Amino acid sequence: MNIFVCLKQTPARDSVIRFADHGKRIDESGLTYELNEPDAFALEEGIRLKEENGGKVVVVSVGPERAIAVIREALAKGADRGILIENDESFQVDAFAIAKALAAVLSEESPDIVLTGLQADDLGFGQTGVILAELLNLPHASIVVKIVEISDGSIRVRKELESGWFQNIDMPLPALLTIQSGTNKPRYATLMGIKKAKTKPVEYYSIRDLGVEPLRSQTIENFYAPPKTKETQFFEGSSREAADKLAEKLKFEARIL
Repeated sequence: MNIFVCLKQTPARDSVIRFADHGKRIDESGLTYELNEPDAFALEEGIRLKEENGGKVVVVSVGPERAIAVIREALAKGADRGILIENDESFQVDAFAIAKALAAVLSEESPDIVLTGLQADDLGFGQTGVILAELLNLPHASIVVKIVEISDGSIRVRKELESGWFQNIDMPLPALLTIQSGTNKPRYATLMGIKKAKTKPVEYYSIRDLGVEPLRSQTIENFYAPPKTKETQFFEGSSREAADKLAEKLKFEARIL
C-alpha cells in the first residue's frame, strides 16, 4: 500500500508575530517553525496504516528549504521517503497553487491513500486537501475521525458532522482523507528513528519545474492583530436576579453555556 501524507511547516504557536510592510506581510525573521499540528495526526494515521496493512509511507511538503525539517521529523517517526517541493515564495501562494504542485508529483506516484491534516495552523483555510482530491480525481472525505476498515479495494471511514453526529462512508481506493485533529495520539521520534532518518531518501522538486507558477488566485491585503478590549459589567438586584442575568449573558452573548 502506497500511503502519501502531505505536511506543512508552520510558525510555532509560541512565536511572537510581527508585521512588515505596513501589515502587508508577516515578518519571518523572528519566527520559529514546527510541523503543522493537524498534519501530525495525519502522519500518525499513515504510519498506523502501514503497520497494520503493510506498504510504505511517503511524506511530501511544499515550502522553502527550511521545510526539510518537518520531512526529517516524519522520517524519524517512521515514514520511508520524503519529497520536498521547494518554493521560496511559499507565503505568496494559495491553497490552489499548492494543491497543483502536490498533484503534479502525486499523479506520477500511484498512491493508494493520500492523507492531509484538516487545516493549517497559520491560515486555516482547510482547502488544500479537498482541492488536491479534485485535481487527482480521487474520492475524498473530510473531517475524518477514524478509518474503520480497509478491504477488497475499498475503505470505510467515519467523519464528524455537526452537533455530535458522525457518518460512516464507504469509498473505493485510491482515496484522499483529511484527518481531524485529536483522532489519535502522535508518537515521538525515537533515538533509533532519528538515526535512521539520516539515511532515508528525500527527493527535491522546484515548484516552477512542475509547471506551477507561484501566482495567487487570491490575495491577502492586510494582516492585523485583533484589538484587546476589556469590559466590566455589574448586575444589580438580588443574588438570584444577578445570577439570572449572568446566565443569560453567558448563554446568548459569550455562548459558553
